[in-house]
Amino acid sequence: MATFTSSLPDSLLENLSKTAKELKMPKNKIIEKALEFYLDELKRAQYIKSFKRASKDEETMAIAEEGMADYFRMLQEYDEE
Repeated sequence: MATFTSSLPDSLLENLSKTAKELKMPKNKIIEKALEFYLDELKRAQYIKSFKRASKDEETMAIAEEGMADYFRMLQEYDEE
């Protein structure tokens, strides 16, 4: 595991210390979990943005609708078995 050094505003560091004591967790674990959560949220926001962009593209929507029709047909065939 790599070591990373950073500066934080005093108020944020105080809040982190208080939370770490309350949760009985090391500060680095709280930072790790918070950063993982934040990066996941950024990735989710990028997906949302790309889907919104794709929904405005007629060709992309036509391909998606065709794929959904095929998928629906496959589900119906599976149900008939």
